[in-house]
Amino acid sequence: MPMTEVAATKPRLTEEEFLRLSDDGRKYELVEGEAREVPAGVLHDAIVMRVGFLMYPSAQKVGFLAASSAGFKMVTGNIRSPDISLVLRERLPEGKPPQGFLEGAPDLAVEVLSPNEDWAELGRKLGEYFASGSKEVWLVDPEAKTVTVYKSLTQVQVFRSEDELTGSDLLPNFRCKVAELLAVG
Repeated sequence: MPMTEVAATKPRLTEEEFLRLSDDGRKYELVEGEAREVPAGVLHDAIVMRVGFLMYPSAQKVGFLAASSAGFKMVTGNIRSPDISLVLRERLPEGKPPQGFLEGAPDLAVEVLSPNEDWAELGRKLGEYFASGSKEVWLVDPEAKTVTVYKSLTQVQVFRSEDELTGSDLLPNFRCKVAELLAVG
């Protein structure tokens, strides 16, 4: 009688277990029941802080900004954590952010690309963001000095270093040259 190998399966983390994971200073997302580290570097974080700082005055008028430690429950069950998230006030119970994860994607998700970006995973994230309710996704690329704005998976506009990025209907008072977003150091 031939022996067959049985693949060991890891138990899937629940939302509650993922929320209770210790905070070790690294960024994680819950993908298909598994906590996956999303590595970044110092330049990445400096640009995230810069973009958030520049967005904040406009964002506070329409909702709130969250950093990458905030989790959003996608329709797939995955918990995604964009580098910067804008959630419009009308989506929030009592106008305030919840303690745990927010159901659905942020209205605007901002991802700052790293040199070691997994493009297949990034494509999956974009699909999940839009399927879960995002109205826009910005991909900030420090190497190419561009911001690619997705209003859907097929409606895309690339802003170059000298171009002025505007916040569209989500951030009506936001205007900033791409070069200014990337000006760190």
